Amino acid sequence: MSNAASEFATWQVVAVKRLDLNGLQGNREFLVEVLMLNLLHHPNLVNLFGYCIDGDQRLLVYEYMPLGSLEDHLHDLAPDQEPLDWKTRMKIAAGAAAGLEYLHDKAHPPVIYRDIKPSNILLGEEYHAKLSDFGLAKLGPVGDKTHVTTRVMGTHGYCAPEYASTGQLTIKSDIYSFGVVFLELITGRRPHDSNRPPEEQDLVAWARPLFRDQRKFPKMVDPLLHGRFPRRGLYQALAIAAMCLQEKAKNRPPIREVAAALSYLASQTYDRNNTARRNRAGPSTSKVLDDQMNHGNKLPSQQEVDVPIHSQMNHIIPEVKETSWSGSHRAGRGRVAPNGIDRERALADANVWAEAWRRQEMTSKMR
Repeated sequence: MSNAASEFATWQVVAVKRLDLNGLQGNREFLVEVLMLNLLHHPNLVNLFGYCIDGDQRLLVYEYMPLGSLEDHLHDLAPDQEPLDWKTRMKIAAGAAAGLEYLHDKAHPPVIYRDIKPSNILLGEEYHAKLSDFGLAKLGPVGDKTHVTTRVMGTHGYCAPEYASTGQLTIKSDIYSFGVVFLELITGRRPHDSNRPPEEQDLVAWARPLFRDQRKFPKMVDPLLHGRFPRRGLYQALAIAAMCLQEKAKNRPPIREVAAALSYLASQTYDRNNTARRNRAGPSTSKVLDDQMNHGNKLPSQQEVDVPIHSQMNHIIPEVKETSWSGSHRAGRGRVAPNGIDRERALADANVWAEAWRRQEMTSKMR
């Protein structure tokens, strides 16, 4: 596909996408994209204005997204291009998650996006994120079915392992792909980079052992941020990424919980200069430094660095921390064995903090 900006007689700028006759997207994918975007409407999905079929020409007319794609702001930046700051990265992730939540939870039957990657996340004014390119989207399973079976499509590095190996597609496949994109946002690394040392070429494989040691978290952050990120916000963001990247699909959280947590992170403010000074102090200090996202709650202690990252999800929304986890999962109760987290209890607790956050949001809007 090729893209170009154009204008209607009303002087409205649009984006025109032309099917590459030699590319992977054929007539079926073209028609799927037209159908999906005609049926699905959400602030975080790109708007389709029209399409044209003339001989072997296939054209799609979209709303124009002036800031391009997320890919344009993450990799190979121009010398005079300012890198995305932390808050903008969280805002983009929250917007993409909101679009995915609509596809998974509001559309009937649910829609599996199947091709989440930075080049498919387009950015409007003030970095408002919208999902685009629905040519590979599939309707999700209905009734008693748990998955749909299809030939493996998508982009290398973003496909969920169970989908890549079996062709069995579920909405949890999208969660994994989203986790890769979110980790890419945090680290500034591509999902696969042959220019790095062998042990660092695969992003997810490189990150997995680091998820278990909070002292190494600051080293995972995109160096283009120059230390300007909230320490607590980083811990929370990496917890979300780790949950999405669980190898077993059933252990990944539903997108509504991911979207709620990211909405919270995107709403927080922090002092860029202050956090830069603190983070340059390095993770070797004996006391974990609080930042403006702390709200008076203590971060996990150094005794908890070996706790599986998904047991730290209670820290994502501080206001409901005390009701989110019980027993040995609370701060100060020592270590938990890597496989000692009960999945059903974890999901139930995640629902608690997600619902608490929604109620808090509804209450604030009614005031």
